[in-house]
Amino acid sequence: MGYYDEISSGYEELHREEQLKKIGIIKRHLKVHSSDRLLDVGCGTGLTTEPWGCKRYGIDPAPKLLERAREKGKVEYRLAPAEDIPYPDNNFDIVVSITAIQNFKDIAKGLSEIKRVGRDRFVLSFLKRTKKRDIIDRLIRKLFIVEDVIEEEKDLIYFCGK
Repeated sequence: MGYYDEISSGYEELHREEQLKKIGIIKRHLKVHSSDRLLDVGCGTGLTTEPWGCKRYGIDPAPKLLERAREKGKVEYRLAPAEDIPYPDNNFDIVVSITAIQNFKDIAKGLSEIKRVGRDRFVLSFLKRTKKRDIIDRLIRKLFIVEDVIEEEKDLIYFCGK
């Protein structure tokens, strides 16, 4: 059993406040329309998927986190890693990945998959204290058009286009 499955019952208690704070920052910089289709990559329990006023989808590789997400309702959640997103090309208006990229098994493949399924708006955040910071920054800048970067308390948040 993976780390996130082990902590699934207390995940929201541990991370709710900090994740909602990031969502607040993102909402101030990202225009979301009710007709948009949004994919949350590394959605966990759905904390970062639920707050958007559009059609929402989430993927995560941790089955127990997804069980908790599915209890909340009106979002399509699928068990899948970032490196193998089970949706067609250009399927989503917006793709977000909040504090998950540093956990991808293959960061380059995961980011390439995010780009493949997204149309033109991407929000990508990761822990700024990760040892993978420089690699992640370089890959994001190589694959996406970085429009803005916000340094939050724990994360770097990239607002990108294709």
